[in-house]
Amino acid sequence: MALIHSLEKQGNTLFKYRSYIPLVLLIPAIPVIYYTPSRTLDPDIRCWINYIALAFSLLGIVIRAIAIATTPKGTSGRNTEKQVAESLNSSGIYSIVRHPLYLGNFFMWMGIVLFTYNFWFFVVVGLAFWLYYERIMFAEERFLERKFGDTYLNWSLQAPAFLPDFRLWKKPETPFSWISILRREYSGWLATAICFAFIEVLRNYFDIRVFAISDYTLIILIAVAIIALILRSLKHYTRLLHEEGRS
Repeated sequence: MALIHSLEKQGNTLFKYRSYIPLVLLIPAIPVIYYTPSRTLDPDIRCWINYIALAFSLLGIVIRAIAIATTPKGTSGRNTEKQVAESLNSSGIYSIVRHPLYLGNFFMWMGIVLFTYNFWFFVVVGLAFWLYYERIMFAEERFLERKFGDTYLNWSLQAPAFLPDFRLWKKPETPFSWISILRREYSGWLATAICFAFIEVLRNYFDIRVFAISDYTLIILIAVAIIALILRSLKHYTRLLHEEGRS
């Protein structure tokens, strides 16, 4: 098999399981947290790491929200079976970066990884994520090139794949929708909150042999869980979050 076909096949396989594979990070995180001497860190340094980690994940959430809010119907979204694209979205955030959802995912997960307080784990996961998403992006772009031809090629020659170029900004053709964000992103918010709580509880157990969580983290986790449950119920049992022409 030619390398280009091998990379595309790998990318399509990773695409199908892209919602679950990052969760595998929680397994190596356990020994990483165990062997990371968090209690010896200066409290001010730990505080700053917490703020930066949270900022990273919030930035990822915002990037994803902007992309989802201006995405028309007929795109891959949370589809896992195959690549889907009825139209090429090249305005709004897609005018400055070709893969804003993957960029958002990267920041969300790197914030979680940084919360382990282990610099080398942060570096290794960053490199692994690049290899992981590089293959997914490769497969996706091969699909888009075959479907949209020169239209896609002209856009791809301008908009960067992963590092945004804000000078290229074009007003989105699809109106911004808060409903789209609420309907499609609540599961990601909950997963992020659970991961932060998981790391904190695990670190406390390794440090003081007690399963404990701070009031601040617990309040956020409960609030996000309640919001996610409400939004999930509204999505599946009512039409309040339904929109015409949206995925």
